[in-house]
Amino acid sequence: MVTAYIGIGSNLGDRSANIDKGVFRLKTTDGIVVKKISTIYETDPVGVPPQGKFLNGVIEVESALLPSDLLDCLKDIELDLGRVTTERNAPRTIDLVILLYGDYQMESAHIEIPHPRMREREFVLRGLREIAPEVCL
Repeated sequence: MVTAYIGIGSNLGDRSANIDKGVFRLKTTDGIVVKKISTIYETDPVGVPPQGKFLNGVIEVESALLPSDLLDCLKDIELDLGRVTTERNAPRTIDLVILLYGDYQMESAHIEIPHPRMREREFVLRGLREIAPEVCL
């Protein structure tokens, strides 16, 4: 099992319920054990067209899945919870991203680990300090 950190967010519909559903789905997925969940913060959108505020947090998991399989799992959860991905940076019912996956580093057309913009997201920095103060960015 590898310790991974997942960013979770929602700025469309019932944001709080969307976050709860996303966490529930992670908790009930084979190969993933949810260990800790940060405080959920209300944040302004960053680097996207004008849209509603987000609820965002960070989740620590233990994963038996490879990074690509974990990403596929997160994308499946997003689709099941109504995320539409026709337009980049559009409002979303749920957003699940791999921030860190152990000490693993990779870059491809579909995934970059560590997440390239996590240091620009205050909710990520605050969430990681809260649930994993030993993690150095």
